[in-house]
Amino acid sequence: MPLLMRLHFFAGILVGPFILVAAISGGLYAIAPQIERAVYADALEVPASDTQLTLAEQIEIAEGEIGDGATLSAVRPAPEPGATTRVMFAQEGLGASESRAIFVDPGSGAVMGDMTVYGTSGALPVRTWISQLHRHLHLGEPGRLYSELAASWLGIVAAAGGALWIVRLVRARRRRDLVRPNPKHRGYRRLFGWHASIGIWVLVGALFLSATGITWSTCAGANVSDLRAALSWQTPSASTSLTGDGADPHAHHGGAAHGSVSANPGTFDGVLAIAQRENVDTGLVEIRPPAAEGEAWVVQEVQRSFPTEVDEVAIDGRTMRVVDRVDFDDFPLMAKLARWGVDLHMGSMFGLANQIALLLLAAGIAAMVVLGYAMWWRRRPTHGLASPPARGAVRAAPWWGIAAVAIVAVVVGLFLPLVGWTLVGFLAVDTVLALVARRRTRA
Repeated sequence: MPLLMRLHFFAGILVGPFILVAAISGGLYAIAPQIERAVYADALEVPASDTQLTLAEQIEIAEGEIGDGATLSAVRPAPEPGATTRVMFAQEGLGASESRAIFVDPGSGAVMGDMTVYGTSGALPVRTWISQLHRHLHLGEPGRLYSELAASWLGIVAAAGGALWIVRLVRARRRRDLVRPNPKHRGYRRLFGWHASIGIWVLVGALFLSATGITWSTCAGANVSDLRAALSWQTPSASTSLTGDGADPHAHHGGAAHGSVSANPGTFDGVLAIAQRENVDTGLVEIRPPAAEGEAWVVQEVQRSFPTEVDEVAIDGRTMRVVDRVDFDDFPLMAKLARWGVDLHMGSMFGLANQIALLLLAAGIAAMVVLGYAMWWRRRPTHGLASPPARGAVRAAPWWGIAAVAIVAVVVGLFLPLVGWTLVGFLAVDTVLALVARRRTRA
C-alpha cells in the first residue's frame, strides 16, 4: 500500500502535465470529424445528381486544376450521392503520409476544393493540426516522446490508483463514497472523493487508451511491432508484385514524384469495377496506381466504422486480372483486435457514440489530473510543497515481494524504455528528497 501510494504520487505529480495535454488534445481529436465537416462543408458536400462523370473525366479535371509538378497517387470516389471525389497527388514539399487533394463534384465536374490531406483517415488541415498536437505537440519526432510518456504512465498510474481504490474499498465504512463523491465532505476529503469516484469510472478506458496509444509510440511502439512480427500478428496486405516484365501499358513513363509512376486516368474506372465484383463492396474506397513499374494497382476499402471493411484487391494493369486479395474476415485474430483497438482509440469504430465516449473519457482523465494537483496543493505545509507518502515500504516488504517488484520493473523497463528511464528519475528525486530531509533532521 505505501509503495503503491508513493508510485501513484510521484508519477502523478511528475508525468501529470503530459497526461493532461494528451487528454485535452485527445478530446479535441475525438470531435475533430464534426469540426472538419462544418469547416470544410463547401469542399465535402455538393448537390446530389442523377448523372455522374466517370473517374477518368474527374481525374482529368483535377489534373488540369493542379498543373505540372504533381503525380497522381490515389483516388477516393464519392462514397455517396452529395459527396465529392478526392483526387490525390504526390508532390514535392509534402510531409510523410500527406497528399494534395482536389475535390471534384462528380455530377457537374466543378472543383470544390484544393487541400492537403493526411493518412488513411484522409484528415483535412484542421483535424491534421489537432492530430499532430496530440501526437507530438508539433515538435516532430522529438515531440513524440511526450505522447509516449503520457501513454506509458497513464496505464501505470491508473493501475496503481485502481489497486489503491480496491484497498480503500475493503477498509472503508462507507463504500459508496468511493463510487460517487459525498456532497457533505469539504476541503481535501471532497477533492479526494471526486478523484476516487471519477477514477474508478474511467479506469478501464484509461488502461485501454494507454495500451493502444503505446502502439504509436517511438520506443515502445517498435517493441510492439517486433513482438507482433515474432508472433505473426501483423496486418496482412495484398501483394502488388507482378511476374514477367511487369510493364504496365496503361502507365505513362514520365517522371514520377515520391517513387510512383504516372497512371492513365482511364484505368481507374476499370480496376474499380473489377474490385467491386471481387470483394470491395463499400462506398469508402481508395484506388492506388502502381507505386513503381512492375507492380499492381490496389483497390482498398477504407471504412473504419463497424462492421470493419478493409478488404483490398491487387489488379494487374496489363491484363486486368486479380493477382491477390485480402479480406478482413481472414485476418489473424490479433490483427483484427489491433485494427479494432486503433479504430476505437481514434473514435471511428462506432461513429458519433464512440466520439462522445472518448470525449467524456478524456474529460474524466483531465479532471483526474487537475484534482490530483489540487489534493497535492491542499496537503502542502504552511511553507513549501506537499510531501509524498511516507517511505519505508521497501524496507518493510518481504524479500520475495521486493524480488517480484524488481523483476516486473525490469520487464516493464525493457518493453517500455521511457518508463524505465523516468522511473530511475523518480527514484533519484526520491533519494535527493530523503537526503535533504535527513540533513534537516540532523540540523
